[in-house]
Amino acid sequence: MSEPRESTLFGEVRRMVRTSGAVTGIAARVAGERYLGIKTNKDSHAEDLKAILGGLKGPMMKVAQFLATIPDALPEEYARELATLQSNAPPMGWAFVKRRMGTELGHDWQKHFSEFGQDAAAAASLGQVHRATLKDGTQVACKLQYPDMPSVVEADLRQLKLGMQLYRRMDSALDNEDAYAEIADRLREELDYTREASHQRLYDLILADEPNVHVPTPIDHLTTRRLLTMTWLDGGSILKRLDEDPPLEERNDYARALFAAWYKPVYRYGVIHGDPHLGNYQIRRPTDGAPGGLSLLDFGVVRIFPPHFITGVITLYEAVRDGDDDKAHHAFEVWGFRNLSRETMLVLKKWADFLYEPLLEDRVRLIQQSSDPTHGRKVAEEVHRGLKATGGVRIPREFPLMDRAAIGLGSVFFRLKAELNWHRMFHELIEGYNEAALAQRQADALAQARVPGPVVAPKK
Repeated sequence: MSEPRESTLFGEVRRMVRTSGAVTGIAARVAGERYLGIKTNKDSHAEDLKAILGGLKGPMMKVAQFLATIPDALPEEYARELATLQSNAPPMGWAFVKRRMGTELGHDWQKHFSEFGQDAAAAASLGQVHRATLKDGTQVACKLQYPDMPSVVEADLRQLKLGMQLYRRMDSALDNEDAYAEIADRLREELDYTREASHQRLYDLILADEPNVHVPTPIDHLTTRRLLTMTWLDGGSILKRLDEDPPLEERNDYARALFAAWYKPVYRYGVIHGDPHLGNYQIRRPTDGAPGGLSLLDFGVVRIFPPHFITGVITLYEAVRDGDDDKAHHAFEVWGFRNLSRETMLVLKKWADFLYEPLLEDRVRLIQQSSDPTHGRKVAEEVHRGLKATGGVRIPREFPLMDRAAIGLGSVFFRLKAELNWHRMFHELIEGYNEAALAQRQADALAQARVPGPVVAPKK
C-alpha cells in the first residue's frame, strides 16, 4: 500500500530551491570577502541560514548540528549558529497519523493498543513520537517517520555536498570528502527504523550490567522501516535539573552513567552512539538511595568501527601519555590519516593532546581545567591554522563521529561540573585490551542483536 504524499519529484525540487539559495548565497558572500575584499555581515547571514534550515523537516538540521562539531567543516560564524538549530517541523495531524499508522500496520492497527495519544509527545529528527499503551498495559513510544523522507534526505545531501565543495574551494585546511560520505551513509541508515531497533537490542546487550543506564526495548511485531514501537522510558531534562543546582554527588552519578553509556560500547565492542546531544537522553533522579541514572534515546546514528580503529584510538592515547611522536604518527595512520608529514602530524597531535588531557592524571578533577567554554573551539582554530601552514589533511571516515562524541560528551561533562577520576574510569575500560577479543565480542553481539550490514548508497 503506498502512503499518501505529495509528488516525490516536486517535493524534492521545492526543497532544493529553498536550500540551494541559502547554500550558494552564503558561498558567494564568503567568496566576495575572500577574493574581492567585500566585507559582509557573517552573523546576519548565519541567522538567515539558520532560519531557512530550521524550517525543514529535520535531516538538514541534524547534518548542520553534526558539521558544527567538525573543525573547519563550515565557517565559524555559521557553525556557531547552526549548532543551535532545533527541529521545528509542524507535527502531523491526527487524521494524517491514522493514515500513516494504517500504512505501516494495516487498517485495523488500533487493535494493538488500548490507548494511543493523538498529539505528538515529542519530535524526532525524521518523525514524531506518540505515547501509547498496549493491550497488556505496556507503555510504549511509537516513532512514526514523516512521509517521503528518503527523497528528502537525498535532496538535502545533494545540497550539503555542493555547500561543502564550495567552501572547500574557498578556504579550508581539511579535505572533507570522506566526512561527507560518512554523514551520507549514517543518514541513510537512520531512515530504517528496523535497523534502529537492532541498535537498541545491541545496546541493551552491551549495557546489561549497567543498572543506571536504561535502553528502550523495541516491540518487533509493531516495528517497520518507518515505524518504531518501543517501551516508554520516563525521565526528565538534564538542563532543567542543572538549573536547580543539584548536589555534586548527583551530578557525578549522571556523569558516570553517561561515561559508561558511550565509552563502554566503544572500547569493549567498537560501537559508538554518534548523536550525543542533550536531547538524546533523559535523567532519572536518585531515589531511595539509588544513584541517579539516565535513559539513552534515539539509536538512529550508530557507528560500528573496525577493531583495528579502536586499537588506533588506544595507541594514540599511549603516544600522548608517553610523549612518543613516532607512536602518534603510527596511530594516526591506523585511524586512516594518509601520507602525513611530520609537521602535519605534530599539528594533529595538538588536537589529540586536548582530547586525551583529562585521562592523563590519576586524580579526581573537572573534565576541563579551563573555565572558558570556548576553549575547545580555540584549540580547533589553532589546529586549523597549523594545518593550513603544513598543506592540510584529508579526514578519514572514522574520524567525524569519534571526534563529535568526544567533544559533545566533554561539553556535557563540563556543564555537569562533574569531578571524577577520568583516568581510572578510562583504564578500567581498556585494561587487558586485546583486538582479537574485541573483534569476537563485536561479531557475537552484532549477530545476537541482528544488526544488518552497512547501507548501500543508491545508484546515481
